[in-house]
Amino acid sequence: MTGHVTAPAAALADQLPAWVTLLRAPNPGPMTLDGTNTWLLRAPGAEHAIVVDPGPADEAHLAAIAAHGPIGLVLITHGHPDHTEGAPRLATLLGGVPVLAVDPAHTVGGRPLATDPLPEVPGLAVRLVPTPGHTADSVCFLVERGDERVVFTGDTILGRGTTVVAHPDGHLGDYLTSLELLSTYRGIPALPGHGPALADCGAAADFYLAHRRARLDQVRAAVAAGAGTPAEVVAAVYADVDRSLWWAAEWSVRAQLEYLGVEIRESAPGGTELEQP
Repeated sequence: MTGHVTAPAAALADQLPAWVTLLRAPNPGPMTLDGTNTWLLRAPGAEHAIVVDPGPADEAHLAAIAAHGPIGLVLITHGHPDHTEGAPRLATLLGGVPVLAVDPAHTVGGRPLATDPLPEVPGLAVRLVPTPGHTADSVCFLVERGDERVVFTGDTILGRGTTVVAHPDGHLGDYLTSLELLSTYRGIPALPGHGPALADCGAAADFYLAHRRARLDQVRAAVAAGAGTPAEVVAAVYADVDRSLWWAAEWSVRAQLEYLGVEIRESAPGGTELEQP
């Protein structure tokens, strides 16, 4: 979710490395911006490519990915459906190529991602960067070729606006720690799950940290002023956000209240699905 921040968190990247291709899924919306970014990586002269985040189960999109074959590996940044729904079908289209995710539910034909080294990829060095917070299973991928480096950030850092902490699966303390880690990736482009590529992952992480800390101050003030439920905090803190997105803002508010140690008093049930309109 972009909240009231709709601009990029850092300068846009001038161009992608020659070995990176963006295939954007046709699923634009308030939560997905222009659509889910599917990234295709192939080192010059390498036979097999890597896919990061297949996206939704859209046949035309999956066919477009498969047309860039042969593909040897599919990686998942986190388990939300707009990133993973097409993975089983893509694995079939590609003849059983393994799909690796932290969550076994989204892993196909291989072992779930952990701290073990990733499968060797000719011409590319791919490293797993655990970044829980948006969801418990969120990871980024640092990929190097020669002196070029990029970070695939999934929904941990978006190309435009800010993201939700998807409580209760997401955790604000973990998210802040993950942003602090990503803030050390100075001068390395961030290739996000939604929106344009950013020139500096570290600068974007700094922006996100400042935004989150400012939101925490606003939530503290709202609670001190008498807001007693997540919905009341949303109405006070996110008043400038379209009301159709307040259900998603409530996710982050619940995570903020939990982080601050404030007892969460319930009101009417809120939305529970990422793709809820």
